[in-house]
Amino acid sequence: MYAAVEGARVPIRMWADPQSVEDAAMRQLHNVANLPWVHGLAVMPDVHYGKGATVGSVIAMRNAVSPAAVGVDIGCGMSAVRTSLTAADLPDDLGVLRRRIESAVPVGFAMHRTPVNPARVPGTGGWQDFWSAFGDLHPGVQGLQDRARAQIGSLGGGNHFIEVCLEQGGPDADRVWLMLHSGSRGIGNELAKRHIDIARRLPHNADLPDPDLAVFVAGTPEMQAYRRDLFWAQDYAARNRATMLALVQLAVADTVPGTRFDTPISCHHNYVAEEHYDGVELLVTRKGAIRAGAGDLGIIPGSMGTGSYIVRGLGNERSFESASHGAGRRMSRTKARKTFTAADLEAQTAGVECRKDDGVVDEIPAAYKDIESVVAAQTDLVEVVTHLKQVVCVKG
Repeated sequence: MYAAVEGARVPIRMWADPQSVEDAAMRQLHNVANLPWVHGLAVMPDVHYGKGATVGSVIAMRNAVSPAAVGVDIGCGMSAVRTSLTAADLPDDLGVLRRRIESAVPVGFAMHRTPVNPARVPGTGGWQDFWSAFGDLHPGVQGLQDRARAQIGSLGGGNHFIEVCLEQGGPDADRVWLMLHSGSRGIGNELAKRHIDIARRLPHNADLPDPDLAVFVAGTPEMQAYRRDLFWAQDYAARNRATMLALVQLAVADTVPGTRFDTPISCHHNYVAEEHYDGVELLVTRKGAIRAGAGDLGIIPGSMGTGSYIVRGLGNERSFESASHGAGRRMSRTKARKTFTAADLEAQTAGVECRKDDGVVDEIPAAYKDIESVVAAQTDLVEVVTHLKQVVCVKG
């Protein structure tokens, strides 16, 4: 639950036990809270060390934004949709379904051989205007449009995933859901790196405690250029997820004919939004956090063996109407690879049709915080709508 940590220019509003947060992450939080542009800082229960700013933090700034605090996977987020299926409708061999999804959606470094036809993505229009705006982006990415088009509808690697899940308990127990996690792929990364480099060189950032907290300020051409590219990349990420979800739905419907789908839920968790709090217009950066305005539906995933939650926001303004984006890592990828083996991964993902090899050991459930505790720590931010448990997990 909520606690305020004093000792910085603005209080650090925490939904995590300060004593449990690693020292390096606490130093990052104090660095952010002491920036002259910061109006407020909220810390989610999945908080952990990141680049410049912690993952699991919500930074509300006046007339400024830090591109490194947004992160390099601009617009990364989640999508989920409930289906008409129940567990009994799924094939006995879930490997068949997993392979069908993997054939529909490129994973890891792979991309589509030809761009996905937008006609296959219902409910998402404006594609011509979207791609027309590419020519206005940073000059350094102008040779990357063909790759960006081919990567729309692709997963990537790391902690990105596609899952088939079952509702746990309640009147709809065993109802099948589809869920995925991905972002703006290579183009978002390329845009972010270029703007982070520009921000670092600006004179007003010379004396910051961490160069990765360099900001753009309102009324400058650098800020205008970043906001243009940032909002385009956030749109790209949303379109990427919509395209993937459409492809996964087709794969499921091919496997189980007659499958119907509800309206999808989608939310960014690495992004910037213009919002109003305390009578002030602010630029709110959610780095590893979702918007949780009153009634907003959101997705809080666990790890590849522990399940996830569909939640509804309660509109708590102390958190800038935000909630956690997932369980959050409790150990680095390097430490996870040194600590665990493929055999450990197989044991911890028992009952889940997924990769169980050395290439994804860093995603082992034990490398993440306990999702139940993370959700329990934010009952004043969100209410649980549905608890899901995966039976298929696709990773790059």
